[in-house]
Amino acid sequence: MRKSVEINLTDKERDQLEAVVGSARSEVRNMFRAKIILLVDKGKTNKTIASIMNTSRQTVSLWRNRFARNRLEGLSDIKGRGRKRTYDAKKVEEIVEKTLTATPKNATHWSTRAMAKESGVSHMTVCRIWNIHQLKPHLIKTFKISNDKNFTDKLKDVVGLYLNPPEHALVLCVDEKSQIQALDRTQPSLPIKKGRCATMTHDYKRYGTTSLFAALNVFEGTVIGECMKRHRHQEYLKFLKKIDRETSASLDLHLIVDNYCTHKHKDVKKWMEKHPRFYFHYIPTSCSWLNLVERFFSEITNKRIRRGIFRSVDQLTQAIYDYLKFHNADPKPFVWIKTADEILNKIAPLYKINNK
Repeated sequence: MRKSVEINLTDKERDQLEAVVGSARSEVRNMFRAKIILLVDKGKTNKTIASIMNTSRQTVSLWRNRFARNRLEGLSDIKGRGRKRTYDAKKVEEIVEKTLTATPKNATHWSTRAMAKESGVSHMTVCRIWNIHQLKPHLIKTFKISNDKNFTDKLKDVVGLYLNPPEHALVLCVDEKSQIQALDRTQPSLPIKKGRCATMTHDYKRYGTTSLFAALNVFEGTVIGECMKRHRHQEYLKFLKKIDRETSASLDLHLIVDNYCTHKHKDVKKWMEKHPRFYFHYIPTSCSWLNLVERFFSEITNKRIRRGIFRSVDQLTQAIYDYLKFHNADPKPFVWIKTADEILNKIAPLYKINNK
């Protein structure tokens, strides 16, 4: 097997490549090439880099060899090849800058034609520039950061339970999936066939709702669940008693819960005082992603509830119990891998933006 050429970056080269990767205005192709060389510098093999960058080993080898021959200049496109630019770099920079920092007078975001009219170019030129710089003004992602004053302490507490659980104890993620609707479609659905996906009508008939209380065993993946008509503190207490009955009395129980008012009701607190093996760990506000039982709720919604046909609450409830039985027969735990410090470092820029 032919040995890959070795590359050792100088500090200056490394700084320049990292600047290209970190710049919001770098072209995607330049960022792609710079990332490959930085991974090479870390000692990664062509196969590993190809997997990380979602490309082929031949492509990695190409840019590795070109850099070895010509260093940083080798990462640039060869001059004289391809169609010449209609517009110069200044016009491209103007369109990118306007996309990033301005909005049209009569809209919330740019379209290709609105930008083309504003900049005096064709809409296909705008398309090409946006594709090169991976700009997508028509898309938006939602987010919400927690304003909990004790965010860091709560985060470290919950993540600590996932990564370093206490001995002689169970860690359970507890929550309720409320208002699950028993829905039937107004017309019969068509089954899947070659060349056509399954179909169902957009409208439906309602037959009532149920609420699923669930406790996910973090390390086994099993779920204790019960459906109830409502989700008040009375139902929550009933579910806590079910957990108490169905777990070994010799083990402490550490429950990860959210800040819903029923979880902190005075009757719940009184019950906890009489059951000292129960410990509650509250996640920060607006951080449902910290509770792994939400991942289970996503599974049961996608696999059993969303496309189900239920003509009564009893049918819906039975379908949920059947899914729980099937799941617990072959449980697969959700494995938490991020440390609290890694999470804090990742979300730190969001707090800086929010505090400006």
